[in-house]
Amino acid sequence: MTTSAIAPRELGYRMPAEWAPHAATWLSWPRPDGISFPDRYDEILPTLGEMVRALAPHERVEINCRSEEVEAIARKTVGKTANVRYHRIPSYEPWCRDHGPIFVKRDREVAIVDWSYNAWGGKYPPFDDDDAVPQRVAEFLKLPVFSPGIVMEGGSLDVNGEGLLLTTEACLLNPNRNPHLKKKQIEQYLKDFLGVTKVVWLGHGIVGDDTDGHVDDLTRFVNPDTVVTVVEDDRQDENYEPLQENLKRLRTTGLKVVELPMPDRVEYDGQRLPASYANFYIANDVVLLPTYRQKQNDERVCEILAGLLPSRRIVCIDSTNLVWGLGSFHCLTQQQPAV
Repeated sequence: MTTSAIAPRELGYRMPAEWAPHAATWLSWPRPDGISFPDRYDEILPTLGEMVRALAPHERVEINCRSEEVEAIARKTVGKTANVRYHRIPSYEPWCRDHGPIFVKRDREVAIVDWSYNAWGGKYPPFDDDDAVPQRVAEFLKLPVFSPGIVMEGGSLDVNGEGLLLTTEACLLNPNRNPHLKKKQIEQYLKDFLGVTKVVWLGHGIVGDDTDGHVDDLTRFVNPDTVVTVVEDDRQDENYEPLQENLKRLRTTGLKVVELPMPDRVEYDGQRLPASYANFYIANDVVLLPTYRQKQNDERVCEILAGLLPSRRIVCIDSTNLVWGLGSFHCLTQQQPAV
């Protein structure tokens, strides 16, 4: 159901931090004929299976499947893994972080915020099924729904659960999302529907990111007062200046800022891919970290995150094939908070 016009914030709801306890992780399984992995569908299946098997011992995994065929592929890939449920909820592409529900919570009650979804500014039509996923999930879970009526993707924001939200100007102020809204108006929507009190604006995203600069490839909260942010050491690299600008902005916020290296350039058929270590997913007891067959960088980031998230095991999973779809583990997942 859709609630009244009262905003979630006024009812006491807020979006929890990703490290808060989860009831489940939601995924949308890719279809063989989708656009995300046109040449590598079979190659990315083992990575998806490894991801699910890493999550399932710690929290339930809910998998949306477009069809009977897609469900059969998912079941075969995941194998006989306990704590996994399959749903006939269709989507065109697998990026559940962006088209899936955003969960908000008050005390022991959970609700869903159903932002509008337009496939990152209308880049990849059709997207009507993707846009409908939050409502379908809400029907299954029997949860109330708040519908802001503006375009927003989950990968474009990150919260610390205590009032702060990170996002980027490049994405949220892009005219392909909500051209009728000014910056202050967008901030008010974030405050009203996610229960935050302050929005921290970064600038631009990394090269190859077709989302126009999602923050989950750039900067992430790891506790209420600390963020990790990717930096590029090579001054000649296209990512150097925008990432330095983001770092400069973060250093004015009062947050503790920990730098993560960028992986060396990852390409496919001459196209630079948005490989980033910031696209990790914090689950119950584990962190899924994308790696890129770069031993020194991979190990360095694993050590940094292990020090920052000591209560969780860092699970490193090769994401080199997966990032051909222009995303990784955070883009694929959406957390449902525990009650």
